Amino acid sequence: MQNESEFAARLARHYDELKWLYCELYDNDMDSFRALTERMRAAHRARRKELRALDRAREADPDWYRGSGLLGMCLYVKPFAGTLNGVREKLDYIQEAGVNYLHLMPLLDTVDGESDGGYAVADYRKVKPELGTMEDLEALTAECRERGVCCCLDFVMNHTSSAHEWARRARAGEKEYQDYYFFYDSWDVPNAFERTVPQVFPTTAPGNFTELPDIGKVVMTCFYPYQWDLNYANPAVFNAMVDNLLFLANRGIDILRVDAVPYIWKRLGTTCRNLPQVHTIMRMVRMICEIVCPGVLLLGEVVMAPRELAPYFGTPEKPECHLLYNATAMCTIWHTVATRDARLLRHQIDALNALPDGCIFLNYLRCHDDIGWGLDFPWLAQFGMEEVPHKKFLNDYFAGDFPGSPSRGERYNDDPRLGDARMCGTTASLCGVESAEQAGDAEALERAISLDLTLHALIFTLSGVPVLYAGDEIGQLNDSGYRADPAKADDSRYIHRGDFPWDAARERFDASTRPGKLFQGLRALERLRCGAPIFHSDARVSTFDAGSVHLLGIRRKRGGAELIAAFNFGDGAADTALDGSGRYANLATGEVLELPAEIRVPPRGFVWLARDPMA
Repeated sequence: MQNESEFAARLARHYDELKWLYCELYDNDMDSFRALTERMRAAHRARRKELRALDRAREADPDWYRGSGLLGMCLYVKPFAGTLNGVREKLDYIQEAGVNYLHLMPLLDTVDGESDGGYAVADYRKVKPELGTMEDLEALTAECRERGVCCCLDFVMNHTSSAHEWARRARAGEKEYQDYYFFYDSWDVPNAFERTVPQVFPTTAPGNFTELPDIGKVVMTCFYPYQWDLNYANPAVFNAMVDNLLFLANRGIDILRVDAVPYIWKRLGTTCRNLPQVHTIMRMVRMICEIVCPGVLLLGEVVMAPRELAPYFGTPEKPECHLLYNATAMCTIWHTVATRDARLLRHQIDALNALPDGCIFLNYLRCHDDIGWGLDFPWLAQFGMEEVPHKKFLNDYFAGDFPGSPSRGERYNDDPRLGDARMCGTTASLCGVESAEQAGDAEALERAISLDLTLHALIFTLSGVPVLYAGDEIGQLNDSGYRADPAKADDSRYIHRGDFPWDAARERFDASTRPGKLFQGLRALERLRCGAPIFHSDARVSTFDAGSVHLLGIRRKRGGAELIAAFNFGDGAADTALDGSGRYANLATGEVLELPAEIRVPPRGFVWLARDPMA
């Protein structure tokens, strides 16, 4: 009875708004709305007792994810540990790394050779057999829950695989399932779409539609030909996908990463990006989760400029996503590494800090994907950095083709026509660890490790949740072996998706080794961040002029506590004058300074100075 009354109370709290939005989007289709609420009721009944208890605890503490205690790690199951059960066996290691938020990269069933890294789902209710079963996933999430580790899983909402049952039935001629997608009898409408819709992968997958000669149809495929875009103008699609989302939430998932959020509504004559109906859908999904599984967070994959991100959080009264990726920071940080110029990075941090309170971002240096150079080129133009030549410089630098560059990466989606490409590589290899070790240059290796730690200290300093890419904590290097695998050879992203180097991980406690220096250095930074309330997400964050284009200054204030951080992207030591009043401790060394004072920041290094960090 408690469960039924709980569901009824939560539904009543949101009923009017949910019904209004649904009927507005779906032309007052009350039959479909009633079907949706019945699916929600069934999902709540199927929710395990321990998950309902967690829901209540998180409802009572809605800011549970906003502190400074979360540290994430994203990993692919197979290269990390073989199977889901293998990941369970490695949980001790994951916790040794300080991680309590584990993002399991796409693991649902796909078709070999047509998965785009797992983002072409053939069955939302089945784990890829080589990785295990849905029961194995539940066992993993249950043990993570006992250990205080949150689990994140991707929910690919924009499209399905062409091998999904809906797609197969659509291809077989069933009109009901053709209406789940965008099917056309000729190229007339697709060509009209193409006039306004940008291409996602113009080199590897040009166009937004794919012809199906066997049935005489054309289908919308904005990403790859085997990823068929779903038609959310059909309420049956929304209801079915919500059912899949709740099914995964009931497997013990704490955070659902909703893939490609801005793309999920299509309208002829538009870019099919960021349309108002996207926000209606995400608002409804947020309410549905708050009714059925309020302990679950929504993480939106929204790769947009900072000023375009805020709408995806919604408003305090009508929230949408709990968390968003700070994708702009990733590419801007690497731009800063190459140029030694921190001005754009400061500009974009200021833009994020100007967003409304409560915006929580995931901050990261590397992810499973490439680094796309989505920089603010109109702003950079004032410094003579024009888009095409600057992108060429960045790609040359990180591929190791620019004179003196220590980086070792590979281009992805290289388009000579536009002078454009994206960049792949592990954090360590992009920082210069790989080239230093190959050259046997001990000094260069120390510089590269220092830069690696400095970049991690930066993402720990920004507000939000820092996320490591598995292997970064021990300085995993590029894996060029992917080129020998015909299924991977054409996709340079596999250079940073290599098998986890467990032999190197065994050296993590030996501070004389590269894995030990990075593992121990990161753990020291993580402990400082986790233990000091000054890193809480409610701190006020601002930047300051550190006196050089090479230096980035960040200040955090919370109550009477203050953190002053300075990051040096230059090749030489730099002095900076720091404002402040009173005694500040260097969190790394314990040295106490009286501010105001001038301090020296080491090359490719940083300092954290704090006053009352525990306040």
